[in-house]
Amino acid sequence: MEEKMTFKITNEEGQEIEYEALFTFDSDETKKSYIVYTDNSKDESGNIRVFASVYIPGDEETEISPIETDKEWKIIETILKELQEEPKEKEDE
Repeated sequence: MEEKMTFKITNEEGQEIEYEALFTFDSDETKKSYIVYTDNSKDESGNIRVFASVYIPGDEETEISPIETDKEWKIIETILKELQEEPKEKEDE
């Protein structure tokens, strides 16, 4: 069984929220590392909410930073779409 990587973030109201890391990746285009994660809550359409941030791998006290540009969001959206299509392609085989 695969072990889930979880971490906690304190929000603006001082509440500590636990998140599950889904995956990380490095972008050659932006020269940054990204983490994609969820709190496993669902939006109004019933989809699991997914978040993404910039992080510096290897830091003991890893801090995440907001994504700052539309270009970065496009990269993340492209990767998420590719990951969603993989299971569909396997079903078609």
